Amino acid sequence: MRILTIFLFLMFVPCFCLSQMKTGTFSDLEIQQNDNPKPIIIHIYTSWCSVCKIESFNLNKDKDLVKTMNENFYFINFEAEKTKEKINFQGQEFNYLPNGNSGIHELALALSKKKSQPIYPLWIILDKDQNLIYYHEGLFKLEKLKEKLTEIFEL
Repeated sequence: MRILTIFLFLMFVPCFCLSQMKTGTFSDLEIQQNDNPKPIIIHIYTSWCSVCKIESFNLNKDKDLVKTMNENFYFINFEAEKTKEKINFQGQEFNYLPNGNSGIHELALALSKKKSQPIYPLWIILDKDQNLIYYHEGLFKLEKLKEKLTEIFEL
């Protein structure tokens, strides 16, 4: 019984410590924007990027930031090198580009200023009409992200 209690405690501890970020997909975006237009945050990352992992962990720990993002923005977490499905975005079709054992999605290249190899993590913030309002390569410190999102939401 004691082992079961410890096991259950360890299983539920992350639920109390981390907030739950609502993430969407590009295919859901058009429907969501028609129903309730909001600014869009696109976070482009890779599974091998240590900065991406640290950033994601820290983001989910900040309950106020997660609440702000969930209530006021659509958030798309986009894995640039593992997402293989075709994506339609802003009237264009984007595909995965395989390269031996790896590859990259055309959409990650299209959204990046460095067309040959994006810098990860990459944050792109679009207004409700899908116009670019902010672009950030590399680590996005939480205080700067909060400041930027507050500024955008108050526009």
